Amino acid sequence: DDDDNGDDMIKICYLHLLFASNLIIKMRLSSAFTIIRPQNRSLRSRLFGTLSNRLDGLDKPTVWHEFSPLAVKHGAINLGQGFPDWQPPDFAISAFQTALEGNNNQYARSAAHMKLAKVLSNKYGKRLNRSIDPETMVATACGCTNALYCALQGLLNPGDEVILIEPAFDIYHAQVAMAGGKAKFVPLRPNEGATSADEYYSLDMEELESAITEQTKVLILNSPHNPTGKIFSREEMMGISDICKRHEGLTVISDEVYEHIIFEGEHVSFASLPDMWEKTLTLSSSGKTFSNTGWKVGWAVGPPHLVKAVAAVQQWVNFSIATPNQEAIADCLVKAEEPYVHEGETYGSYYEYLSESYKEKRDLLISALLSANITPIVPNGGFFIIGDTSQLVCPESYLNEVTEASHVPMTRDWALSRFLTKEVGVTAIPPSAFYSPSTCHLAGNTLRFAYCKDNGTIKEAHERLAAYNFDDQ
Repeated sequence: DDDDNGDDMIKICYLHLLFASNLIIKMRLSSAFTIIRPQNRSLRSRLFGTLSNRLDGLDKPTVWHEFSPLAVKHGAINLGQGFPDWQPPDFAISAFQTALEGNNNQYARSAAHMKLAKVLSNKYGKRLNRSIDPETMVATACGCTNALYCALQGLLNPGDEVILIEPAFDIYHAQVAMAGGKAKFVPLRPNEGATSADEYYSLDMEELESAITEQTKVLILNSPHNPTGKIFSREEMMGISDICKRHEGLTVISDEVYEHIIFEGEHVSFASLPDMWEKTLTLSSSGKTFSNTGWKVGWAVGPPHLVKAVAAVQQWVNFSIATPNQEAIADCLVKAEEPYVHEGETYGSYYEYLSESYKEKRDLLISALLSANITPIVPNGGFFIIGDTSQLVCPESYLNEVTEASHVPMTRDWALSRFLTKEVGVTAIPPSAFYSPSTCHLAGNTLRFAYCKDNGTIKEAHERLAAYNFDDQ
């Protein structure tokens, strides 16, 4: 028994010593943690494993992380995120199947699969009225987003400035930051009383030029414009080109992914304007045109010194884009020029059908918004409508909420979108997500709705909006 008591005493002493040791370690660690300041990033990173400085502010949830799951949770019709909810055209599916069955299953040429590069050189050669070398003037990417990423990584040095026209697709700002650049924002100004997006959203040329400094390297231009649906007129494009001529070191990246969804007016490629070819990198993709956003085939077309920026980065990132995807899109781009038959009706081309189809969807959504006293700012291109919600009352309880992705305090458009999702059963995207903090107030009385949805889906959204009694909020 005495031996047992002795063993117990040894165990107790050991436990006391272990406790004391742990306490000392914790105190020392706590003391070490308190001296780590934000400016001592290197030490903090080694101890805590934080993300790189270039991702500061970019690692938090986005508007997409918030509203898509919220729509699912509440059974809302999602008119927020911009992707079609139907299959690609039959000729696209057939082209993909043929590509898979053919000898297209190994790495493609890094800069671009030559078959697609040649098709693109022909397509843009006609549009821009010039000869385009498929080997040096075309690069492909994993969607337009990847093409933009490579372009910015290849063109920007730390501290270079990039002009963004607000509202600007949120990826623009993030990619500028990741490339070490600094975004400078120039907002489109509203013309109250105008009914079309082309007229309502106005770019002040003096304000644009005043934002340009010796550090400005790139201007990102998007037409047809997301999220407004504005198509920049030839006159506006000429105004921008005049500014570019006065600033020799300025490069324009022209995002034209909605180029084939035009209802009225014309789509002007910025590179087609006098003296702008050498200063312009034109980006586009197949996803919006052929309703195959998951195929992720994008491209960049321009002079060799700008295309090289994309190709040089791409060879160290993805190396090349999926070969069967590029092979199929090459065939799709050719087929899209031919007469197209849909449900017994013949169109001059698939592109003509595409525009007519989207125009019908746009008009359906306009009727749906009007039924809820939301005034549409009518777009002439793309597949989004900005709606003026100033006639709706946003419940105070929603304005007082805070979410990980929202502005603080929560903006009215964000709160109203949450309200519509949870109470009405229709989800929109708050346009303040496309503005910088200093200008997000411009979006307060608006919401962005997508009409790249099946007609039945838009009609069901109409029924829900019309049935809800907004007066009894």
